[in-house]
Amino acid sequence: MSEKAASREFGADFGTGPLSQVSALVYTLLVTEGLFLVTAVPGLVPLLLLDRDASNLPLDALCLVPVGPAVSAALFALHRRQSDATDLHPAATFWRGYRLNAAASLRVFVPWLVATTMIAMTLAHRHADGVPGWWLVLLVVIAVAATLWLVNALVIASLFAFRTVDIARLAAYFLGRTPLVTLGNAGVLLGAALITAYGTEALTALLVSAFGLLLLNSSRAMIEHVRRDFTA
Repeated sequence: MSEKAASREFGADFGTGPLSQVSALVYTLLVTEGLFLVTAVPGLVPLLLLDRDASNLPLDALCLVPVGPAVSAALFALHRRQSDATDLHPAATFWRGYRLNAAASLRVFVPWLVATTMIAMTLAHRHADGVPGWWLVLLVVIAVAATLWLVNALVIASLFAFRTVDIARLAAYFLGRTPLVTLGNAGVLLGAALITAYGTEALTALLVSAFGLLLLNSSRAMIEHVRRDFTA
C-alpha cells in the first residue's frame, strides 16, 4: 500500500467529526508545546531565574538563543498539521523541522536578538545617557518593525528553503506587501507582550504552540504568496 493510500485509510479510521478534529488539534498543540519546552529549556530556566533588571539584558538575550530554533520547529510541526489534519505524529514532525531549520532560524534570530538588545539597553539607560525623546521614539519604531520582520523571517525559514539573504529580503518585502498579515502578527505579538508584562515569562512559554498556530493563521496570505511567486 502506498504512503498516500495509507494516509487516506488512516484518515477514514481517524474520523472527520468535530470531536475528532478538536482532539487531534489539542494533541498536536500539547505535544508541540512539550517539545518546544524541551528544546528551549537550556535558555528558559536561567531566564526565569534572572531578575527583571536592565543590567541583565545581555544575559537575557543569551538565554533566548535556543528559543529561535525551537519556535521554528514548532511552526513547522503546526503547519504540517494544518495541511494534513489526520497526521498524528507531531513529535516526529517537530524533530524533522528542528533538524532542517535550526541553522536557518538562528541566522535570522541571533541578529534580531543583538539589535533589539542594544535598543533595549539604550532605552533602559536613556536618562543617564541623555538620549533625546525623538531618538527614543525612533528606536521603539525600529524595534517594533524588526520584531514584525522577525516573525515573517521565522515563518519563511521554517516552511521554505531559501538562502538567508533571500529570507531577510522576503520578510521585509511582505511587511508592506501583505499589510493584513503584518497587522495580524502585530496583534498576536501584542497579546504575548501583555501576558509577559502582566504575568510571567513562564506563562508566555506555556502558550507558545497556541501563539504559533495564530501566527500561521495570520500569515496564511504571505505563505501562499511565497509558495506561488517564489518557489518552483
